[in-house]
Amino acid sequence: MALVASSSAFTFQPGISSELSHGWLTRGQELPSHLSEHEESELFEEENLFPSAVVSRRDLFRLSTASAMTAVALPLAASEAIAASSGAVDLEDLPPDAARSYYQYRIPLQIAADFYIFELQDMVGNIDDWGEINQLVRVNNNRGQGQPSRIEREFVNPMRILGLSMPPDIADEMREHQFKFEKAMAALTKVTLGVRRDLPVEIDKGAVPAAKSSWEDGRVALNDFFVALNTATGLNEMKTIPGAGPSQMKEYGRSSLKYNDLMKKTKLCQNRGGPTLSNAWGKLMTSGYLQDSCGIPDLELYFKQ
Repeated sequence: MALVASSSAFTFQPGISSELSHGWLTRGQELPSHLSEHEESELFEEENLFPSAVVSRRDLFRLSTASAMTAVALPLAASEAIAASSGAVDLEDLPPDAARSYYQYRIPLQIAADFYIFELQDMVGNIDDWGEINQLVRVNNNRGQGQPSRIEREFVNPMRILGLSMPPDIADEMREHQFKFEKAMAALTKVTLGVRRDLPVEIDKGAVPAAKSSWEDGRVALNDFFVALNTATGLNEMKTIPGAGPSQMKEYGRSSLKYNDLMKKTKLCQNRGGPTLSNAWGKLMTSGYLQDSCGIPDLELYFKQ
């Protein structure tokens, strides 16, 4: 199935493997129409554990749920187009903005969850990888233009947008889970801060258990958010992450091989274009050429594992 979306709605931006910079939002993106002035202000100015930010239209489509050596670009507009072409359920009990936000963010959020279990979990348990964990929460201030951290782009911003688009009672619950996730990631950052493979430092014997505990707290918060989202939509599509253990991967029911294949093929496809062709990705996507030429798996089928 080809991905179809207006070329004006998104563009690809090749990933930066060292910093994993991939944007989620665009300047000028419409806020849900039912939001109050206070909620609109809160969306962009609310002081959380991670700074809120958006990126330009050029930088849309820089989603990543890959490790330091992989990256995946996924347009929000394409996610909605996929849902429409595959007979998406009309979420009659939700405001139109909530339904639209759900179909935009469900695939990116599930890929983010795949990253959380397939990659971040191993990174937390390996001190040599803690430098990469530090990169996940680092804000890129290149050329004076602050870009949100990877955790902000791939987890927190989608959670915030989804929460604000929902009815008030559901929004409050989802916001609580979002804040707990941010708190867990802040704790993980504090434990791993300053530890890098090329910078020998003395590691407290309780550091690894503390890092794993923070990962677990984040897992629970993300799961609670997914459960609230499933309850709101009634679709039960978002898959939660089981706790660590010998049967964890079996219980999760999603394939790490398919995840790695998605990361590898998308990164390869991005590298073929390079920065100078980033604005042409949208046109390629509109024609379906990108998926055919790069072999990127069908994202709807990937989501429906």
